[in-house]
Amino acid sequence: MNRITNLFNTKKDGILSVYFTAGYPALDDTTKILKELQAKGIDMVEVGIPFSDPMADGPVIQEAATQALRNGMSLRLLFDQLKDIRRDVHIPIILMGYLNPIMQFGFEAFCRKCVETGVDGMIIPDLPFADYMADYKAIAERYELKMIMLITPETSEERIRLIDEHTDGFIYMVSSAATTGAQQSFNEQKQAYFRRINGMGLQNPRLVGFGISNKATFDAAAANSSGAIIGSKFIQLLKSEPTPAEAVDKLLEALKK
Repeated sequence: MNRITNLFNTKKDGILSVYFTAGYPALDDTTKILKELQAKGIDMVEVGIPFSDPMADGPVIQEAATQALRNGMSLRLLFDQLKDIRRDVHIPIILMGYLNPIMQFGFEAFCRKCVETGVDGMIIPDLPFADYMADYKAIAERYELKMIMLITPETSEERIRLIDEHTDGFIYMVSSAATTGAQQSFNEQKQAYFRRINGMGLQNPRLVGFGISNKATFDAAAANSSGAIIGSKFIQLLKSEPTPAEAVDKLLEALKK
């Protein structure tokens, strides 16, 4: 069974997924960070493929992507770094990246490498849903990879139900129509959005991302979903803390207050 499916089958709420950019802060940090996240009980990890024009990301993740590219990170190198990761890391791993570098690599070759390295799914924020249905869905399914699609407060109910019908990993609920970045709290409007989607009776579980940084935002997200995704806050800690282990510890501390 796909590890993403297994996670949501065995843990119904309070799931914590953490995003970081491959090759940041240092080029060889990717596997170290993955091992530390698993060791500290993180449920799932999204590994970002650095790209020069990350349109959905705020300044923190943009800066991390720029530094990772300067460090020499590439998609090919990322797969090399991940080739033995399943000897030590058993939690679900998702690759999150933009379409351009994946297309240059070749989508089927990308899927093949995901399977070879033990990657469980992918998030491609700038992949149009119609293109996914026409050109990508069959290939991803052939390799038994989960394609995770994003929705926002502006996504129509019709589109949400189409996504729910044609994907089967989880739905990534973007907390607001904005770029990534840590927030201190979610206002009533955002929480009403979480409640509205929760009330739709979708078949797929959902995780909330963008803006999760502390106990208040995590709890508000998790109240009407299976859990939350933290990115910018963890990237900031990777920059400020001496080691990945200390960054994970600080992140877990932040979620308690």
